[in-house]
Parts: sequence; structure tokens; C-alpha cells
Amino acid sequence: MTWIWIILAFLGLVLVYDLCQKKHAILRNFPIIGHFRYILEAIGPELRQYIVTDNDEERPFTRDQRRWIYATSKKQNEYFGFGTDNDLEQTPNYILIKHSSFPLNRPINSPDYPIPCAKVLGQHRNRRRAFRMPSVVNASAMSYGSLSAAATEAINRGCALSGALHNTGEGGVSRHHQHGADLIWQIGTGYYGCRNRDGGFDLSVFRDTIQKYPQIRAIEIKLSQGAKAGLGGIVPAEKVTSEIAAIRGIEPGKSCFSPPSHSAFSDTDTLLDYAELLAETSGLPVGIKSAVGQMEFWEQLALKMSTDSRGLDFVTIDGGEGGTGAAPLVFSDHVALPFKQAFSRVYLKFAEQNLTDKVVFLGSGKLGFPESAILAFALGCDGISVGREAMLAIGCIQAQRCHTGHCPTGVATQNAWLMHGLDPTQKSARLANYLKVLRKEIIRVCHAAGITHPTLIDSRHVELADGQLGVRTLESIYGYSAGVRQRGPEWAASIQQLMDETSVRHKD
Repeated sequence: MTWIWIILAFLGLVLVYDLCQKKHAILRNFPIIGHFRYILEAIGPELRQYIVTDNDEERPFTRDQRRWIYATSKKQNEYFGFGTDNDLEQTPNYILIKHSSFPLNRPINSPDYPIPCAKVLGQHRNRRRAFRMPSVVNASAMSYGSLSAAATEAINRGCALSGALHNTGEGGVSRHHQHGADLIWQIGTGYYGCRNRDGGFDLSVFRDTIQKYPQIRAIEIKLSQGAKAGLGGIVPAEKVTSEIAAIRGIEPGKSCFSPPSHSAFSDTDTLLDYAELLAETSGLPVGIKSAVGQMEFWEQLALKMSTDSRGLDFVTIDGGEGGTGAAPLVFSDHVALPFKQAFSRVYLKFAEQNLTDKVVFLGSGKLGFPESAILAFALGCDGISVGREAMLAIGCIQAQRCHTGHCPTGVATQNAWLMHGLDPTQKSARLANYLKVLRKEIIRVCHAAGITHPTLIDSRHVELADGQLGVRTLESIYGYSAGVRQRGPEWAASIQQLMDETSVRHKD
């Protein structure tokens, strides 16, 4: 009976509070029961994921997509039975891959399913530390700070297990990045890891960081990202721990704001000077990552790279559908071109200057599925990066709480209690499994299309449904053809040799 009186007393207090408060009309009009409305609103994304939506409705990743990632990461059965439940003809931009009547029958000797990059990063500009990326699928830029320590460690270990590169994101290099994987060090507008006291770039600090971390294999200058193009990044105060503050060179417990633009350069010409400075100092390949908006910059960049000795070794294009960074709704929904339009426009500018064979092109923005990856390669990508797909592989449930610091799975939070549920060793194996299966599916689709490597895919192999019972070729939509038809039979022969050598090297 005592508990009943306590519950009644509690409900009485809630009733009085609801009737007296003036902030929420629903609670004042419907005391006590009005709270259920806010509870349902809070757990709405989870309810829609598992109860309301069908297999292909949920966004940003559908139930089928999440199920495939979870199954591959756990080494479960990733097959789907009873045929497709998609509408192949009336879904606009539906990807259709055309197989060969005479597919290749090539055994894959390694359970790691290695696919090395067809181009050598930094070779064209004779960088001292040029190298071939061992995997065409790598982990996208996600900083320690936006992700937890456990998640960062899990991704690094997973990349090491699968032979993929780990992009640090703009938050600098931490101890959690030092578990075996080679790194792409991303330098953003805050210059974390190479920053002076005033927040500007410091060449001596940059040099010290390069010497301290020999696992850094390339430098990526971040101009913008798809989630919030043209807007600086932010790490909320509750995420800025003393460790994160020390790595970034900022004050702990205060929100960390990155400016929208760089202070080390201000236009295309000074960007190239800056890139050459980093390359000469480090010997490493240097590139940029950017979402795509106005095209004047890309026209100038391609023209300048074709007429003088300065240039970039790689270009990473992020689609507007990318989303590892939290952002205002208008930026995440409406700023920056989607990946297909963004990449094709940039690639065409470089093609007009005969530069496509001299630059490594990377893509990101929901490309972590076999069909999306194949489309990216058909447009001219030499490799892809996966961000949210990697998060899903290590336990993310798409709760969409990244910006709050209260991620329930410990992936995007600095809360010690929430992080303790994410075991980096176990989750790293899951990420490695996902990356390996993604490469396996990519190479199996290539074999079905009669080719040996995804860089040989071109517009003959992929079409897009127009949503009106018709289809369109990539060449008719975007105005060019990448792949073997552009590069010729000698290129195809060299890729064949590369895959043969890789197969022998990885044979059990």
C-alpha cells in the first residue's frame, strides 16, 4: 500500500506542475497523459525503424541496407530470398548493372578479397613517399571527438585487419588512431595537429606530427564536407574532454568551432602553393576533400594543374547526401550537390584538361553498398570511402542522436557510461568483416560484367532507370565515359596483371 500512495503522490505533483506551467500547452491541457506525446516523439526514429516503415522506406539507410551491413559484419547470411521487393522500372535513378553473357570464372584466393587501387598515389608528381593504396574501399573522415575513443579505436583496428586506410577526420591524430592501420591525415580549417596558439597553420608543428606518426601515408586538405558544405564544424562542449582538447590545442569543456574557410590560403592559386608546401615538407601525397557547389573553383583548379608544375595527387568528392557530421537541417538537406552530379561535373572538368590519369579520384557519400560503389567506379572513381556504413558495422543503430552526445551505442559520444558498451576488439572484427564482404561483392559484380577490376567499369556496364519505364546510360546523362573505353586495352592489360599479382601474393 505504501508504494501506491507514493505513486499517487508523485502523479499528484506532476498534475499540479502540468496545470501551473505555461511553457507547454499540451501538458497544461492534458496533464500527465501529455507527457506520452513527448516520449513518443523522442523515440519516434526507433519506432519508425522497426514498426512503421517497410524495408525500403527508412532514411538515411533503409532496413534492407542496415540488415545487409549488420549481417556482413557479423558473418551471418547476407542473402535475401524470394526475389527483390524493389520496383525496378518505376523508381527514378534505380541502378541497373548489366552483366556479361560470358562472365569471368576467376577464383578469389584470399578470404580478405583484396582489391588494390589501380593508380599509385603521388606517382605522377614524384612524391618521395608515393604508394599504391592496398584497398579501393577505405574508412572515411570521422574525427575523434565527433566519434568516441572506443569507436575510433574499433575503426582503426578494423581497417588494420582488412588492409584499408583510416582517415583521421579533421580532429588530429590521437592514440586511438594507433592500432595498426595506415592513416590519411585530414587537415581542416582548425588545423588540429598542426596549429599555432592563434589557431592558424604552423609548419613546424606539422613537421613534428609527420615525424611522430610514420603511419600517416597521405595528407587530405578538407575544404568542405557533404553534411555541412560551406559551414565550419562544431564539437559540442560536452564532447570536448581534456584529451580531445589537448589533441586539438583548444580549451576543454568549451564547444570547438572550426571556421568555414582556411586561413593558410584564400584562392585556387594559394591552395596549390599550400599543397606543394605540405608535399615537399612531408614527401607524402597531398589531396583535397570537398563537397561541390559552384563550379568556378574546379574549372580554375583543373586549368592551373594542366599548365604549371603544381598540383594535387588526389581529389575526394563528397556528395551532399553524406552525413557523418551533424549539421543544421537546411545544410544537410539543401546545400551541396548529390554525389552523382557532384563527381561527374568535377571529373569532366579534369577530363577536359587531360588530367584524369594523373589524379586519383575518391568518392564518398552513401557509397558503402556494392551497387553504389559500382556506380561510383563507372563515373570514374578509383576508390571509395565509407563513413556511416562503418559506424553501422561497429554498432550504430541509426538513432540519429549524434549531435546530442547521447548516442545509445557509444559510437558518437564521449559519455563514459555509453562508451563502455562498445568493445573495440569485437567491433573492429565486425568492421573488417563488412569491408571484406563489400570488396567481395564488388569483385563478384565485376566478374559478372566480364571484367577483373572495378576501375575497368564504364558506362556500358551501368544504366539508371528514369522512373517512367525507361532507362538512360551514364554517358547520356553526364556527358562522358570513364573506364576501359577511355583508357584503352593497354590499361586493361596492366590492371589484369595487377590483379594476377595480387591473387598470387594473397593465395593461402
